[in-house]
Amino acid sequence: MTKRVIFSFFAGAGFLDLGFELSGFKVAFVNELESSFLNAYKFARNKMGLPGTLYGYHEGDMADLTKGKGRKNLSSIINDVRKHKAVVGFIGGPPCPDFSIAGKNKGKDGIHGKLSTTYITLISQQKPDFFLFENVKGLWKTKSHRLFYEELKVKLQKNGYVLTERLINALEYGVPQDRDRIILVGFKKEMIPAKLLDPKKKNVLNPDAFPWLEYIKYPREEIFAKYKAARSLYENPLSKKPGGIPVDTTVEYWFKKNSVTKHPNAKHYFKPKSLLRFKETKEGDVSRKSFKRLHRWRYSPTVAYGNNEVHLHPLEPRRLSAAEALSLQSLPKSFVFPDTMTLSEMFKAIGNGVPFVAAKSVAETIKMFLNTL
Repeated sequence: MTKRVIFSFFAGAGFLDLGFELSGFKVAFVNELESSFLNAYKFARNKMGLPGTLYGYHEGDMADLTKGKGRKNLSSIINDVRKHKAVVGFIGGPPCPDFSIAGKNKGKDGIHGKLSTTYITLISQQKPDFFLFENVKGLWKTKSHRLFYEELKVKLQKNGYVLTERLINALEYGVPQDRDRIILVGFKKEMIPAKLLDPKKKNVLNPDAFPWLEYIKYPREEIFAKYKAARSLYENPLSKKPGGIPVDTTVEYWFKKNSVTKHPNAKHYFKPKSLLRFKETKEGDVSRKSFKRLHRWRYSPTVAYGNNEVHLHPLEPRRLSAAEALSLQSLPKSFVFPDTMTLSEMFKAIGNGVPFVAAKSVAETIKMFLNTL
């Protein structure tokens, strides 16, 4: 079997990488700017008994890898991997607040927005066999940002890539969270048989060629319709799951699955000076920007705790613990953060990450497609 090796950029604590690792891909190289995130990456994998990277870690600005010594070193590593006849993939989700509707919305000219350009430049320089680019829905949906996104795609196509994309929602894969993300995947054109190309669009896969739907458990329209139909059942506190709702998309299921009260990160949560606002918000009330209380038998809003957004435990007068937030990102319960991380670092890493189950599903989809080539 052909070896598949990934190079990870903007790795964070490694949720996306973990999905690829547990789908059979080997991690060759990891880039992350934040030292606390990179330490958490290493710590969690050690706890899970997973091997380290094949060629180490680069803690620093990814732009350093597009020029001078950094570019040469990365090229050298890729050339060495290719000597072993491995398929090389780049994966990454550039930080996205500049494209987020709820974030800074500065677009391509923002500090974080420029990182998307840097990632595409890196892909164009090093020419991996395939790549994955992940970002917020705002990059794909907002008109001004969409123009920039299309420019990035054109650059990739000019550099020899055939593209396919999908706006995914984590809930579709059985993650207990309403989280939209645009996923763009590209393959070197010489890898793709002509019959798989869209005859109407240049350097784009035929819509049916890439198995995007293979690992979807709950199609978007169906799962949201099920919850909408059960809306009246949530008006009063419930001790049992209402009928018709897939249990693995609920907060309660994942809290129990991950044994969050016994998890090493169970006590890692912000403790307020006053409990008044933490008591008055009813279970399931997510109508406000901040102080959203989760419901045991529903999915969570998007797991992102920046911009003063506070998510509360369904029953207790407190914020979510790191253990609970990790479970909502569908991480295995063996995934643990080190005590050396601050609470702010923990929750930032969690909010930035790709839900593990969604990441693994996308990785399996890419692997399935590669097997057909």
